[in-house]
Amino acid sequence: MNRTLLLALPLALLAACSNPPAPTKTDTAPPASTATPAPAVDGSVLTANHWLLDSAVDSAGKRVDGLFARADKPLTLIFNDGRLSVDNACNRLGGSYTLEGDALTVGDMMSTNMACGEPGVAALDGLVSERLKGKLKLTALHADAMTLVAANGDVLGFRAEPTAEARYGGEGETVFMEVDAQTKPCQHPLMKNATCLQVREVKYDDKGLEQGKRGAYENFYGNIEGYTHTPGVRNVLRLKRFQVKNPPADGSSLAYVLDMVVSQEAVDKK
Repeated sequence: MNRTLLLALPLALLAACSNPPAPTKTDTAPPASTATPAPAVDGSVLTANHWLLDSAVDSAGKRVDGLFARADKPLTLIFNDGRLSVDNACNRLGGSYTLEGDALTVGDMMSTNMACGEPGVAALDGLVSERLKGKLKLTALHADAMTLVAANGDVLGFRAEPTAEARYGGEGETVFMEVDAQTKPCQHPLMKNATCLQVREVKYDDKGLEQGKRGAYENFYGNIEGYTHTPGVRNVLRLKRFQVKNPPADGSSLAYVLDMVVSQEAVDKK
């Protein structure tokens, strides 16, 4: 009897080895998502340029004519310090913005409060605000062009113009200048029968209060980028003044760029 048990034991062990246990059920992790995140947008490209509207079509491919009410002054987007400003609408519009991947999210737009009598211009503010609200998609961004898709499906194409800071290589100095209503004849080494703007500097403190007395008007021989003089209108301008590196022999070492028209006054011609 004992011998039989000893012989049976190796057979039982052999049977157990030839029949491995069934695998137990274990939890498996779900496969990782294969979605590719949108590439981050280079914000420095946005801020280094002003963006002029070149094209605008709706989701059906039809041109949005209302956005081109000012044919000679295209709508312009300006990105700076987390804020988006819009020039050449009826009013100056502005709001905050954030970038995440290829998404441009624009906060509520605020505006100045001027009336515009030109045909179609008064409607520009609403048309722009409608398309620059919520989350937009940047489908293309290059040094010279940008494409935005609005939440309503409109596709907006822009061309780039480098900012003055990018062109002159610095932030520039903020100055205020009063431009008189009328120009006057002036001697110019390269121009016969030249006329010059009449300007004088205006100084304000950090609270916006004018300091000192304005001096006499002087001839201004250069140009103010972005400013078009209207005879009979006196303006106080906020300007950015830049040093020009390697100016031409007959050119100024200073460049002036319009930042904002502070005030306007119609003056009767004497």
